[in-house]
This record gives sequence, C-alpha cells and structure tokens, in this order.
Amino acid sequence: MTFSQSPKNEFEKMKEDIEKIKKFLIPVLILLVLGIGSMTTFYTVEPDEEAVVIRLGEFHNTNPPGLHFKVPFGIDRVIKVKTKRVLQAEFGFRTSTTRGRRSAYSEKSYKSESLMLTGDLNVADVEWAVQFQISDPFKFLFQTSEPERNIRDVSESIMRRVVGDRSVSEVLTTGKIEVETSAKDLMQEVLDHYDMGVKIVSVKLQDVNPPNVVKASFNEVNEAKQEQEKVINQAEGEYNKIIPEARGKAQKMISEAEGYKEELVNRSLGDAEKFVAILKEYKKAPSITKKRLYLETMESIYSRLENVTIVDPSIKGLLPVFDGKKGNK
Repeated sequence: MTFSQSPKNEFEKMKEDIEKIKKFLIPVLILLVLGIGSMTTFYTVEPDEEAVVIRLGEFHNTNPPGLHFKVPFGIDRVIKVKTKRVLQAEFGFRTSTTRGRRSAYSEKSYKSESLMLTGDLNVADVEWAVQFQISDPFKFLFQTSEPERNIRDVSESIMRRVVGDRSVSEVLTTGKIEVETSAKDLMQEVLDHYDMGVKIVSVKLQDVNPPNVVKASFNEVNEAKQEQEKVINQAEGEYNKIIPEARGKAQKMISEAEGYKEELVNRSLGDAEKFVAILKEYKKAPSITKKRLYLETMESIYSRLENVTIVDPSIKGLLPVFDGKKGNK
C-alpha cells in the first residue's frame, strides 16, 4: 500500500529546484552582461575619421583616430564622420563609377543646374565641381539638418552670382580662373556665416559652353576672333621686325652725320690755326714764306703723279725730274 507525498513536500522540492536554477542563471546573466558591456565599451576610429560622442542625447566630445572608450549600454552614442576625406559636389553633370570601369559622365541632363544668365544678358551652360572637407564634425552633423543640401544650394547661388557679374566671353574664355577663385572665396564666406563646419578646398569649372541652339554661331564668332588675333599678331611681328631695323639705320646715319660734322669742324679749326701760323711767318719773311709755300704746293701736286717730265725751252732735250716711280725724286 503506497501513500502520496504531502503538498508540503512538493512545495519544498519546487523551492529547491528554483534555487538551483537561480544559482545557474545568475552567473550566466552576469557573464552575458559583462560580454555585452565589453563589446560596447571600446570602439575604433579610422585614420580618415573623427568620432562625435553623444552622451544621453547631449554632445560630449570629439575623438581623433585610434582606440577609444565609451560608456556602454547606449549611454554613449558614437557617430563617425569622414573628416579627412575630400568630398565633391557636382553641378550640371554627374560622374558614374561602375565596378571594373573608370568614371564616366552620366548621360542624364542637368540643365536646370548649369544654365545661367551672364552679365551681358547671354546664357552660358556652366558645369562645375566643388570639393570640400568637414572641418568640424559636430557642427556638420547638428548645426543644420541637411548640410550637403545646404552646400549645394549655397554653391549654386554663388556661381550664378559670380557668372552674372561677368560677360559671356569672360566666362567662356579668359575669366575662368577668376570665376573659380571668386566663387570659392564667396562660398567659404557664406558657409562660415552659417557655421556649418565645412571647408571649401576648390571650385573647378568642368566645362563651359554656350547653349546648344547657339553653339554653331558662337563657334563661328570665336573662329573670326582667332583669325583677327592671328592677323594682329602677324602685323605686330612685321612691325617689330621692320621698325627696329629702320630705327637702327636712322640712328646709324645720324651718328655718321654727327661724326662727319665733327670731322669738318675740327679740320676747319685746324686749317684756320695753320693759316694763322703761316700768316705770322709770312709777316716775318714774306719772300721765304712764299717760296716755301710754292715748293710745298708743287710737291703735293707732283707727288700724286707717276711720271713727270719738265721741258725747258732754253735747253735742248728733256729734263727728267722723277724716275717714273710715284713719290721718288
């Protein structure tokens, strides 16, 4: 004959089982909590990133690249921002990159971004790209709700303003560098005013063209201007070749004339001084001076002749004065 256990004994047994389960579960729960805590306590920031730490919904600090600690269980929330990477916003075009292929232009048209009015009331199709970096990750994340949209809006507004201050020929030809520099400075000024934590690296005009409907006429005008410049350059080349040569010849003639003038003046002064000296000697001894002058004159005349023969009517025959050699007596 068997007797069933009393309710009291069953309760005691159940209580013992619960105690055994508690002894088993408590260490497991502790280990699980410790594992989850250790996994959510440390985090790594890559070299091109900075980490913004939000503690209980409030900004706490910004951490540089490396291994860092945070309060686990969702108390600290970490947002990583690519602050060292140069980002690019494109206007009027898009580049598409496919796996294993190089970047290429998208075939989709973005004329609403690129068509703009110039200062002389012409229309230009301006494509450009803005490269920027995040200088302050906290401001970039929380100062505005859509920072990239704001950057695009500011860039498009500034570019239309810069292009609108210039003629279409400046935008299409000689003024591209000036447009890029002015747009970069003005964009940075506006973004600094909004305190968005963004630094503009560069503004690059990708392609600037007249609208397709007038492109053929515009090309003809450019060809005519290029031909005009070519003719002007050729004329300037001929001018630079002929005018300096003519000026050199004129200067040479002037120098020769001045030299000849100096020579004549000096010779005249010398002849005058010589005449005065001869006059003094003549006054002292007129006959001797006359004879000397006569002999010197005859010597000067006969010295230029090769053969001289003097015929004296009182003497029969010829009297050879020179022996047939110039300059010998």
